[in-house]
Amino acid sequence: MKQWYEQLFENYARKYDDESFTQGTLGECDFIEQEVNHDKSVEILDVGCGTGRHSIELTKRGYSVTGIDLSRSQIDRAREKSQGLDIDFSVADARNLEFDSEFDLVIMLCEGGFPLMETDQMNYQILLNASKALKSRGKLIFTTLNGLFPLFHSVKEFINAGAEKGRSAENTFDLMTFRDHSEYETEDDTGNRLLVECNERYYVPPEIDWLLKSVGFTSVDIYGATLGQFSRSDTLTTEDYEMLVIAER
Repeated sequence: MKQWYEQLFENYARKYDDESFTQGTLGECDFIEQEVNHDKSVEILDVGCGTGRHSIELTKRGYSVTGIDLSRSQIDRAREKSQGLDIDFSVADARNLEFDSEFDLVIMLCEGGFPLMETDQMNYQILLNASKALKSRGKLIFTTLNGLFPLFHSVKEFINAGAEKGRSAENTFDLMTFRDHSEYETEDDTGNRLLVECNERYYVPPEIDWLLKSVGFTSVDIYGATLGQFSRSDTLTTEDYEMLVIAER
């Protein structure tokens, strides 16, 4: 049986490019360039590249980028959009990568694989593989779901509802697993109704710090992630739905 993220991205590439959460590409690439000091010699791996929006923009700016995604539909669209550009797009599973010390920078943006997996062990494997793919002193930049957001807002709901068992009937966030189970409804590329049962893992900053240091990173910085406006001056708060993580080996 296909997982929810496989179902979602099976026939959703063109619709994906029109979603509101994919419209921050230029500003996000501006930030990436700052993080590599505009050094065009860096080799970049884009994990969960989707339809290639970051890979394509960075290549246009003079960088060498490899893009991987689990969805063949997304990769086919990325190849279609990138005609005339030298980008290596391929279908690959971030849990089973074989890259070894090949890249200066790994990016995983807009939940590019992590933290969509159905187990914590799978999410961990993605971080481990990202670390292995990096050269010495390499850097990882990714966004992930901020556990402080549902925790803070769920607690408020618990108090207001007078819940006695630590969970309201309307709340889909599981405090024991930090997973949110929800339905996502959209249309696929052929106009058919698409309804998937999502299962996403939220992480709190200390977890991310520990996970990254356990797979070889020595420096971990965490910020709020504002669409199209990534910044090291954006302090993470309980109102940030996503967090921006920058880790260095």
